Amino acid sequence: MIAESAKAKSIEMDEAWEAKDLIVFDGECVLCSRFFRFMLRHDRAGRFFFATAQSPLGQQLYRELGLPTDEFETNLVIVDGRTYQRLDAFAAAMRALPWPWPVLSVCRFLPLWLKDPLYFSVARNRYRLFGRFDACMIPVPEIRARFAKGGYDT
Repeated sequence: MIAESAKAKSIEMDEAWEAKDLIVFDGECVLCSRFFRFMLRHDRAGRFFFATAQSPLGQQLYRELGLPTDEFETNLVIVDGRTYQRLDAFAAAMRALPWPWPVLSVCRFLPLWLKDPLYFSVARNRYRLFGRFDACMIPVPEIRARFAKGGYDT
């Protein structure tokens, strides 16, 4: 259930990326793609692999979590084998970055009755507010190395 999914869940991880953490984002969403680029720039340790929600891997993960595979109202962040959604995903990603970014993870302490409506108000309007790409990006070779196996459409 969606309310239950606010808590971290464990899912099976592919051998190709189980040693690293993973961020799954909507590759057509301008806001989500900016989040991806932000993480790529600030994750200097290379802790995260990436996948688009539209990719085979993204689709598999959304299905395993019982989430729609055609509307991506949440990014997924997998850290240490635990899957986070919505604002908790953002908080988990920020905690994994070097200073000063972990400060932004305080949003995880907001009460559920506040943070989910806040998150969904942005998520449901993200295309209207920030725009939408016609297709998912095709990463250049340097960036492609940071994508998990099956993490982008070719």
